Amino acid sequence: MSEIPNWQIIERDGERRLQRVYKFPDFAEAVRFTQSGRSGEEAGITPRYSPNGDRDGDLVTHKIRGLHRNDFIMAAKTDDA
Repeated sequence: MSEIPNWQIIERDGERRLQRVYKFPDFAEAVRFTQSGRSGEEAGITPRYSPNGDRDGDLVTHKIRGLHRNDFIMAAKTDDA
């Protein structure tokens, strides 16, 4: 967690997830972010980005119903993008 300080561990629908709230200047920029190819599909991670409200994003590996090392790696890559 020290390497991804903007993220927190939450529980939603019985699964532990990483969550981060993003701040964008406007809705269009939030949509661009969600469409910019930040996908964890190849790693089995399901990213969820919501360009509404707080513009939050979370990561979870549904196959194991929780967090995997790859979720933390994906969070760090998202921060570096």
